[in-house]
Amino acid sequence: MKNEQFVKINLSGGAISPGELTNLLIPLEEAGITEVKFGSRQQMYFRINDVQLEELEYTLLNQEFAYEICQEVYPNIVSSYVSDGLFNQSSWIREGVYKDVLDSFDFNPRLKVNIVDSTQSLVPYYTGNLNFITSELSNYWHLQLRFPKSTLFHSWSTLVNTDDIAGLSQFLESMMIETMVTTADEGQQLGQKLEGLAAASGKFLFQPIGQPFSETTFKLPYYEGFNTYQDRLWLGVYRRSETFPIIFLRDICALCMQHRIGQLYTTPWKSIIIKDIQVNTRPSWDVVLDRHRINLRHALNELNWMTEDFDPTALALKQELVHHLNWLDIRTYKLCFGIKMHPKSGIWGSVILRFIDSSDNKSWFQVEHTHDFNPNSRDFVTYRKRVERGELTGVILALCEDFYQLQGREAVREFSNIHIPATTEKSDLISITYQCPACQTIYDPIWGDSTQGIAAGTSFEDLPATYCCSICESEKFTFSRLIK
Repeated sequence: MKNEQFVKINLSGGAISPGELTNLLIPLEEAGITEVKFGSRQQMYFRINDVQLEELEYTLLNQEFAYEICQEVYPNIVSSYVSDGLFNQSSWIREGVYKDVLDSFDFNPRLKVNIVDSTQSLVPYYTGNLNFITSELSNYWHLQLRFPKSTLFHSWSTLVNTDDIAGLSQFLESMMIETMVTTADEGQQLGQKLEGLAAASGKFLFQPIGQPFSETTFKLPYYEGFNTYQDRLWLGVYRRSETFPIIFLRDICALCMQHRIGQLYTTPWKSIIIKDIQVNTRPSWDVVLDRHRINLRHALNELNWMTEDFDPTALALKQELVHHLNWLDIRTYKLCFGIKMHPKSGIWGSVILRFIDSSDNKSWFQVEHTHDFNPNSRDFVTYRKRVERGELTGVILALCEDFYQLQGREAVREFSNIHIPATTEKSDLISITYQCPACQTIYDPIWGDSTQGIAAGTSFEDLPATYCCSICESEKFTFSRLIK
């Protein structure tokens, strides 16, 4: 295709109604475009040539989509709206709060804005320049500033009110967008200056921070396939190629409208999620998945990789490494990986493969990890300084081994602090567990189920009615009782 370009369309907060998406997809299809991609900031991309672009520009303008051609001056607003009701445990943030915040942006930000629930692990905290993260106080947010084109941060010393997020973003952008910060001292001075100006303006309602912000323990949720929540289902679709056929998305939108589902969601992992699926409508969803040969249930060690948008080199490297890790049957649970081909790409992960250079038909990478292996941490440790591409699998294997040894030592320390009362009666030695009939997975009340947030010591009777097998999703009532 001659003069091929890409178009980026912002989907504010990673949410769009099926009607809006259909109105966008139809003219794309009519112009001869067959597939789209979703980016790491929850935006949409597609490739296009000059003739197609000329046909489409009127449609894009008429429907008031925020789009750009071969550039990203106006980054999409990232939010954890997609996590609401699925992967979060917040006491106050709900769908309506996300909608109110996103609707309050009456301008297109040039800085990257993240609006994130602190209790979820699907959407990153700090990949924006203005990172608003929920606090324990209802309708108030922590703010972490990351200065443009740098890795330097400033922690805002007060909490920001929900109603002020858009206004404060615009206020700060006007002073940050052209400012270069090169040292931590400069960042601290500028941050304090911005706080003083915001307070002096009298436009914003700030509150003192009661409890310092700390990142929650990271566990990337399994975001693919059919899953139960409350009395409904949600469906996650991931594509190994990162491309979604337009004809498939149109069928998904048609089903959403037929069953009165109001939103589709995109994730930073370049996948989509549909919520509010009634259990009795699942056969119609299976028909669409069958029709388009959509595979579900990829391995978790494929779903925990993040690559840059429209970067075929990074995608090929990811697929190569995932293939090797699968063949070697390597566990990567609690880890996530990012491939960073460009210095300022904002790629996120607990382990980062940072491209250094190429020479003599070889590519070299620096392997880093966060100091505590939490991808939301901002402090990185260099694990290997210069690794040739062909040796990355071995280095990742060694890093995983080091990580699980560290996890084991921490688990031993925690277990040693648990008081287990002495027992003398024979009846106290009876062990009662519960087994899934489909895959034989055991639920042991002593240990709970950390993959679903079930604390140790939770009896089977106290599990929610929506609890299901963490491996195959068989429902709670199918489990059988085992006595030993």
